[in-house]
Formats: sequence, structure tokens, C-alpha cells
Amino acid sequence: MYDLHCHSTASDGRLSPGELVALAAENGVTTLALTDHDTVDGLAPAASAAAVYGIALVAGVEISVSWRRRTLHIVGLAFDPADPFLAAGLAGLQAERGRRAARMAEKLEKIGLADALARAQAMAGDGHIARPHFARLLVADGLCPDTNQAFRRYLKPGRPGHVCAEWVELEAAIGWIRGADGIAVLAHPFGYRFSGAWRRRAVAAFAEAGGQALEICTGSSDPAQESTAAEDARRHGLLASVGSDFHAREQAWLRLGRLRRPAADLRTVWQDSKFGPLHG
Repeated sequence: MYDLHCHSTASDGRLSPGELVALAAENGVTTLALTDHDTVDGLAPAASAAAVYGIALVAGVEISVSWRRRTLHIVGLAFDPADPFLAAGLAGLQAERGRRAARMAEKLEKIGLADALARAQAMAGDGHIARPHFARLLVADGLCPDTNQAFRRYLKPGRPGHVCAEWVELEAAIGWIRGADGIAVLAHPFGYRFSGAWRRRAVAAFAEAGGQALEICTGSSDPAQESTAAEDARRHGLLASVGSDFHAREQAWLRLGRLRRPAADLRTVWQDSKFGPLHG
């Protein structure tokens, strides 16, 4: 069983890399890609755990990109984590995330969230601060009943705590992944709340920029969406990928490894010659 999109405490997940691998094994996953946001820091501890649990771990990352004043997420798979150009690019994105977190904390403190930055960093530990950390603090301080409301009231675009980030351009992110001998995947095509026309434009732009694969089956996709995504992949000659986008056990609706397989006529990322587990 493949799950090629999930997150640990190295970014905005709730489980450590080792705990995530243990849960994947418990759920029957045999090949896992850890795809933390703009970082590969969780790969080494995940690889150690994967050796214990007998799981094939694939190098992964999820890169935030700017495209037509919108944000897309590009998953990189089976690349060389030590590639210097990829490492430099991710370091730049980490710095931008730090700047954004500081600006968000300043805004949220004005609405009553005490010591927002320090507390969010304590919650993130060695990982970087992301919006879910602030959402959890808003709930803890009684400013919102749950994290969904925290996003709706304060953290989504147009709300008091939102801060726009300057992400890398689409072509550059794909170039980093391909330059590190990896596979570039457009994540969750139905997760951006685009209209059908904008989704088709995004997939076309991704393919034209050198993207190689499309996530067909995700933790939140339904069969109709998967059928449409499969048509998009066929139209642009893209490989098929699958990934739950798991972050936390609290996501009761989303189970690590609970994914339908892509349509039988689609060539998958794991059939590509570049695809393979992380070693060392």
C-alpha cells in the first residue's frame, strides 16, 4: 500500500517522524513518503524508524509555490535530499516561513493571543511554525471553539491574522525537484477551491513547466473528483500519485494509508524508473 503525502512535526504534523512511520505500519502502508512543508529535516529519523518497521521510505517534500497570485503545492518524490540547489531553495522558503510567522504572531497578539510567537515556537519544537500551531493556540486561549473556526475567523486570506507569503515560482520549484533527480507532483488538485476552469489551467501550467505527476487519490477526494483528475492526467501525459495528506490523528475523517488506487490505465509514479526508497 502506498501513501506518498503526509506530514510530521518537522512541519505542521502532530506526530514525530518515528511515530508517523509506526502508524503507517500499523495501517498497512508498505511504501511511505514523508512530505513535510518546505523541509527534509524529518527524513533521517523517519528512515531510522522505517528500517525498524520494514517500510520503504521515499524521500519527499511539499513545496509552496506562487502561481498567478495563487498558492499551489508541489510534492517532490524520490529525489536526492542532499542536492545543494534544492537545499538552498528550501532554506530560502524556511526563512520566508519564519518571517511570516513573526508577522502573524504580531497580528494575533493584537486580537488577544498572548505571547503568540514564543508559544507557537514551543509547540512546533524543532519544526517550523505554521498556521495550525496558531490555530491550536486560539482554541487553547478560548478565542475559538475549534481549529476550523480559528482558520475561518482569523487565519484564512482576508482575516485579521492572515499574512501573505512570497513563495517560489512554479517553474523554480519543479526545477529544484527535477534537478535533484526527483519526480514533481501537483498535490491535491481539488484542494485549492478552484473552479473547474482554474483547476484545468493550473494542471496545464504545471505540465508545461515540466511537472511529471498528479495526485489522483487523496485523503479527502471522492470517486468523481478522482475520475476528473485521471482525465487531467491523461490529457497532459502525467503520472498518477496517491497521498492522504495526513497531519494528525484528530483528523478522524482522514486515515493514513486509506486511499483508492488510480485507474488501471494510468501509469503511476512508483512505476517510474526514478522512483525508489531512500537509503542511508
